[in-house]
Amino acid sequence: MRFANRLAGGVAIAALVATAALAQDGGAVRAQMLPKPEVQSGPQPAQLPQPPDAFDQAFPTTPQPLVQPWTVGQAARLIAMIEGIGAEGLDPADYDLQPLKVALASGPSDELNQIASQSLVWLIEDLRDGRTPMEAREQWFVIDPDREILRTGDILAQALATDDIAGTLAKLAPTHPDYARLRDELAKTPETDTAKRKLIRANMDRWRWLARDLGPQYLITNVPEFQLRLTVKDRIIRTYRTVVGKPGRTATPQLAETIEGVVFNPTWTVPQSIVKGEGLGAKVLANPEWAKRNGYVGTRGANGYISVVQQPGPGNSLGLMKLEMPNAQAIFFHDTPSRHLFAQDSRALSHGCIRTERALELAMTMAILGNGASKEEAVEISKSGKYTKVMLEKQWPAYITYFTMASDINGEMATFKDIYGRDAPVLASLDKPRVRERSILPTDEVIVIEDDLQDT
Repeated sequence: MRFANRLAGGVAIAALVATAALAQDGGAVRAQMLPKPEVQSGPQPAQLPQPPDAFDQAFPTTPQPLVQPWTVGQAARLIAMIEGIGAEGLDPADYDLQPLKVALASGPSDELNQIASQSLVWLIEDLRDGRTPMEAREQWFVIDPDREILRTGDILAQALATDDIAGTLAKLAPTHPDYARLRDELAKTPETDTAKRKLIRANMDRWRWLARDLGPQYLITNVPEFQLRLTVKDRIIRTYRTVVGKPGRTATPQLAETIEGVVFNPTWTVPQSIVKGEGLGAKVLANPEWAKRNGYVGTRGANGYISVVQQPGPGNSLGLMKLEMPNAQAIFFHDTPSRHLFAQDSRALSHGCIRTERALELAMTMAILGNGASKEEAVEISKSGKYTKVMLEKQWPAYITYFTMASDINGEMATFKDIYGRDAPVLASLDKPRVRERSILPTDEVIVIEDDLQDT
């Protein structure tokens, strides 16, 4: 298929890159940005105002202690804030509210310092890192940097030094617009609709599992929505349909990784589960003409080990590109020759990796915006038919997320089918007391993806 037909003569890329450049420069995104309505700001909880972009003052080099002195007035304001913390999807009962009230009634004391500090520490941890314990975060492999950047004792010290506990905690809120939208949705959902409120709370917490600020530009895909977004300054520049992993051991995990490069016209080293397990190696060696037609090159080693590599071409199982994104699970974004799958509504069909609609457009955009190639170079490389890896000077974060309630690509709040059953443990954790001693590292088994490429 001619490149001009596949990419409308490269005009789409030029327009897309110009649009993204406008967004990066703070200009109005016009030509290619999908329509996105303004977030309607409903009533905000008085306890936690909208967060500013960053903390006002730098933290000291030495971490501050987790127990600090409190005044009676500060403790009273902490109690009021805890009583209203439901607006953030959290439960006042988790923060020792009654013991705090008893200690406050006795006036300033070491006991008040201990209990008030502990209650605020727990609030900081939940608002910054999420309330859900790692054991309930199925196939979650994101290391949240906020714990090291926004250290608990430093936040506690700043809240007391500024005498603005609520304002300080507000700065821990995720900056992505969807968090505020979910909070607004919670505010207008009746208390009697317990199922919806729990779903909102679960998805608010999922935002806290990620970094507070995702960065100025990134890729983000919501697996149950089967959509990938190219995002600059939280504006959607372009969206792409995706095919994701089948439920079970091939379900797509949740990751936060970095796109380091773009591979045009990739080769595919066929995994041994297919070479040996499905007999492809023997077939390739026994039928050289068939192997040549399908782009396979087979090699038998001295020990009898057979390796098979599929060469670049329109029938390559990775299609015409893949995004270089090193990770333990071997997950990446790539093209596919089976583009008919993007027309299906339910697209949990792969063995874990994420197949991407209009993948060549995405690859060229990433190469250009990452300054790995000019537009002319990207076009030439893509048309060459030769394996070429373009490393990016500006690396892009890529977030593989799992939200069952979120803004869809049209900007409307929507719910998505829980295709992997990952809601159940999160929702169950909301009914249990807060886990006080908990791991900060992922606890699930790392499942290395071997075969993403056999069509259903």
